[in-house]
Amino acid sequence: MSAPALRRRPQLSEEVAGHLRGQIMSGAIRPGSFVRIDETAVELGVSATPVREALVCLRGEGLVEQVPHRGYRVGELSRDDIEDIFWLQGTIASKLARRAARVITAEQIVQLTGLNGCLRDAVGRADAESVERCEFEFHRTVNKVAGGAKLAWFLFGAIRYTPARLYASDRSWGEEAVRSHEALIAAFTRRDLESVGELMRRQFVDGAERLIAHLERVGVWG
Repeated sequence: MSAPALRRRPQLSEEVAGHLRGQIMSGAIRPGSFVRIDETAVELGVSATPVREALVCLRGEGLVEQVPHRGYRVGELSRDDIEDIFWLQGTIASKLARRAARVITAEQIVQLTGLNGCLRDAVGRADAESVERCEFEFHRTVNKVAGGAKLAWFLFGAIRYTPARLYASDRSWGEEAVRSHEALIAAFTRRDLESVGELMRRQFVDGAERLIAHLERVGVWG
């Protein structure tokens, strides 16, 4: 399936990097394979410049390496890499959720309930784009309630390595996310900080396990 053409704007190279990052983390682009600048530009409907800029960015992140006279090659991705990424996400998200539980209001709990309803409906329609959006908004709202701008910034940096569309297209993941959110909302209502932190952490443990299983299934690892 061809990728949708990206719109031209100043952040275009960031969008290209995000697309390639998701492809690498989901195993759609395998370790050891080369990312061809011209082919990628045609696929995404952009010029070569933002693709080249995106690859330079990904090289700095260690996702690709530049091979003289050959281009950019995707680096190895280990199980430890996946576990580390999701451990970092879960640790930060859990701390933010516990902080939110101390100050969350009834109105904000209603807002989270509405966002989880949005997620449930999107999962039922198998609307991956809406699933991705509703899930992002749910967690963004929790982080806003927590008020930890610096921690949220670090979390956003780590979440870039999550292939969100892969999860959003998985109905079983979506159904589990809805159930997890329901339990989280109930814990917020009780102001049960321990349960809030553990429930949030488990979401990221589940994410790591699902991604590792997917990468094994598609043959990224033996």
